[in-house]
Amino acid sequence: MTNTSTENVAARSGRYEIGGDLPVVRLGYGTMQLTGEGVWGPPKDHDEAIRVLRRSVELGVTFFDTADSYGPTIAEELLAEALHPYADDVVIATKAGLTRTGPGEWVPVGRPAYLRQQAELSLRRLGLDRIDLFVELQAVELASLAARGEAESSATVRGRVLAARRQQEERGAAVGAGVCNAEIEVDQLERMVPLAPAVLGYLARAAAACGISARAWFRVIRVSRTIADLEGSDAVSERHVAEALSFRRALAETASGRPLASQVMARG
Repeated sequence: MTNTSTENVAARSGRYEIGGDLPVVRLGYGTMQLTGEGVWGPPKDHDEAIRVLRRSVELGVTFFDTADSYGPTIAEELLAEALHPYADDVVIATKAGLTRTGPGEWVPVGRPAYLRQQAELSLRRLGLDRIDLFVELQAVELASLAARGEAESSATVRGRVLAARRQQEERGAAVGAGVCNAEIEVDQLERMVPLAPAVLGYLARAAAACGISARAWFRVIRVSRTIADLEGSDAVSERHVAEALSFRRALAETASGRPLASQVMARG
């Protein structure tokens, strides 16, 4: 099956490649709120939940996010009921690492054996022979969620984005290249995004250890440059590369020899 809808509203959001080789429409659908109150139990209107999922595909959505803890199990079961057999371009991401004891209650469990078990159960519920994206959920401390620190205003964020865009335009104009980092051609990257030896070594270790493709290598450099631009930094640092690599967590952890602080998972 292939999605042949002529009412492809979601496609207007553009496309994104997960891991550099798994294309999805940027506008996805998260299934958490399809379940009952407190993300517990079945939806109030089962038929409406099924209709919403099927309508999402009709409107061009190709990426669905779910988790074994939504319901629990309810969201995955609804996806399978509504969409199986799945269209060729539909990608389902699911998660594990949280057990449920009641509405609004979440208990982290990160034991490898438990995660493997949950992955296999998700395969069965979803009717899949593989899961394209399986995520171990991070445990977030309540104190960090409850903290009311000073956040950037929308105007401040907008100013940083515009400043980064101007920097990219000026950099591209100087060498006759594209107006944003995403448009930098491969043969222009070394000149436009020079990397210090330590930074290059960090990226090289990731590539050697995990078999990162040439295409992904250049994409990481472009993303790293964008992160640096948003910080107003002239040079790309290891931290910028690490953040870009965090989208490919396994690469980042192998290159540094340890998990990034922001990616340390709860382990039961």
